[in-house]
Amino acid sequence: MKKALIALSVTAAFSGSVFAQTNVTIYGVADAGLAYSDNGAPANSKTLGLNSGLQSGSRIGFRGTEDLGGGLKAIFTMESGFSIDSGALGQGGRLFGRQSFVGLTGGFGAVKLGRQYNPIRPALESIDPFGFGLAGSIANVFDAHGERADNTINYSTPKLGGFSGQLAFSLGEIAGNTSAGRQWGMSAGYANGPIRAVFAHHDRNLLTGTPAVTPNGASKSTLLGGVYDFKLVKAHAAYAMNKGETAAGVKNIDSRDLMIGLSVPFGASTVIASYLHKDNELRADADSNVWALGYTYSLSKRTNFYTSYARVKNDGFATVGLGGAAVAGRDPSTFNVGIRHRF
Repeated sequence: MKKALIALSVTAAFSGSVFAQTNVTIYGVADAGLAYSDNGAPANSKTLGLNSGLQSGSRIGFRGTEDLGGGLKAIFTMESGFSIDSGALGQGGRLFGRQSFVGLTGGFGAVKLGRQYNPIRPALESIDPFGFGLAGSIANVFDAHGERADNTINYSTPKLGGFSGQLAFSLGEIAGNTSAGRQWGMSAGYANGPIRAVFAHHDRNLLTGTPAVTPNGASKSTLLGGVYDFKLVKAHAAYAMNKGETAAGVKNIDSRDLMIGLSVPFGASTVIASYLHKDNELRADADSNVWALGYTYSLSKRTNFYTSYARVKNDGFATVGLGGAAVAGRDPSTFNVGIRHRF
């Protein structure tokens, strides 16, 4: 009995020393709101729903660091998305479908291994007045190439005089074809004073089938954007070029995207607006325009109300939607109002 007590005491002391070296943070977002949508169909086109993640995807995450000495740290993140209106897991039912990676960070920057954001995704979010959410999200027109990728090796530089960058390579893991499903991306940014500027590129080899193992062409996007803070108002702008082809080498994507927007903070309130345009260069009568207006009110540093409205004007062969593709030629619109809490 005495030996067991001694062993238990030693184990507890050892465990305490281990836990003292590792800092783990639990964080998340709870976001829900009402959305009234019109898909632009002649009849039965309107839907009223209680939706999750209208401004930011609802999630719970675990982030940890361990000091290894000499400025070197081990890091990890495991982040699970979910629908707060139903409790269902997001990202196709994955347990940690938003992010799951482990890595090292130090004076050299950071190297991370696992499921992560493509560099073009946070680049888009950093210049979008809607923050990649709400009805006017830049993702309605600009391509984030799935936002995240599995099997990713990511290197991010330390911040040097306002400059920073990322380089990511994602393995396709298809037997006998090392290029199938392969993705790579990069971004370079500058943030100093009133100026924020970003350049990003993403190149993706597509797959099809169930399971998706058959090569299905490729797509790529190149982005340039920025924000300038005039104190009373922030001006936002972005421009992207997109290219793509089928497995047979036939062009099926050739377009240019444009975003101009503004955000006006005053007190606890912020008014946001943007105009998005997609120019389809492969066929006539296939361009799209999106107008959006939004408003947020902060109740505290962690909790805010929001509302937004967006409307699409599609040419006869255009399929841009709000949160997904629309039927060609239809003009969808949506209005939402909700609350977001971050913890």
